[in-house]
Amino acid sequence: MRGVIFDGTAPRVVEDLEVRDPGPGEVLVRIAAAGLCHSDLSVVDGTIPFPRPVVLGHEGAGVVEEVGPGVTHVAPGDHVALSTLANCGTCADCARGRPTMCRAAIGRPTRPFRRGDERLYNFASNSAFAERTLVTAVQVVPIPEAIPLVPAALIGCAVLTGVGAVLNRAKVDRGESVVVIGSGGIGLNVLQGARIAGASPIVAVDSNPAKEPMARRFGATHFVPSADAVREILPTGADHAFECVGSTRLIRQAVDLLDRHGQAVLLGVPPADAEAAFRVSSMYLDKSILGCRYGSSRPQADIALYADLYRQGRLLLDELVSRTYPLEDFAKAADDAHHGRVARAVLTF
Repeated sequence: MRGVIFDGTAPRVVEDLEVRDPGPGEVLVRIAAAGLCHSDLSVVDGTIPFPRPVVLGHEGAGVVEEVGPGVTHVAPGDHVALSTLANCGTCADCARGRPTMCRAAIGRPTRPFRRGDERLYNFASNSAFAERTLVTAVQVVPIPEAIPLVPAALIGCAVLTGVGAVLNRAKVDRGESVVVIGSGGIGLNVLQGARIAGASPIVAVDSNPAKEPMARRFGATHFVPSADAVREILPTGADHAFECVGSTRLIRQAVDLLDRHGQAVLLGVPPADAEAAFRVSSMYLDKSILGCRYGSSRPQADIALYADLYRQGRLLLDELVSRTYPLEDFAKAADDAHHGRVARAVLTF
């Protein structure tokens, strides 16, 4: 079968991938569409260290092809969206409703793929850039067949991370002010999460003026080219500032933009050894800096919720799909995503 692999030199499409059959608690999914996230590109450029060779991709939707023993919540033929959380479901963090903190789901990739005699890792427990992928049952969330699989693919990362950061981590309330630094795929979902939460005003910050129409479509009430202009809209600062780029300079700006009792939420991914600075004295007004892994999500509940919000017309998915690319055009999709020409590139199979 076809898939996109990275062996340490350059990502490329191959046609001789194999994936093993599902074992107990596993599901084999035929991928229909997969979003290209900057995290995939970060594996290639080394920002996210990951063992190689690896099958890339972690944001996908498709159809269940086969289930292993013990899997009862989905069956062959079901339409599903995939998450990256292969959480155990039994540890203390899972029991507290914090599956993103499950230690069994972090840093323990498996190798279900093979090319000849070589075994390949799965990325983020998912590897959606393959015609078929093998995931744990907890990663598979059924969705209504009325939801097209191309936009549904984006729920499993961009939406869970961005909307989840607003609703689950920051717990933005009605009438609170929100600043979103970066209007890419994650930033747009933070914007629509803030809109769904009833925040106001919602200020998008991006140096690319071409992103303004999309930012406003997703919920921005204001669009400015730099953080300096935010003070004209929010003289005393923001209740919430979300950094969605992964720049230590912008992280500092997010902190500096906070009002009393404000929260800066970090979503962008800088290099693993990056260090950020802030003025300590500014934090004594009950300000907070919050890390956020995967939108602090509970995928089985949240994906179903977001699918329902999409059906109601409250959650935008179709607008996120800037362009679809056949798998063979992965290089073009990656280049467009890297240079910000698309909000989300989607590979189709």
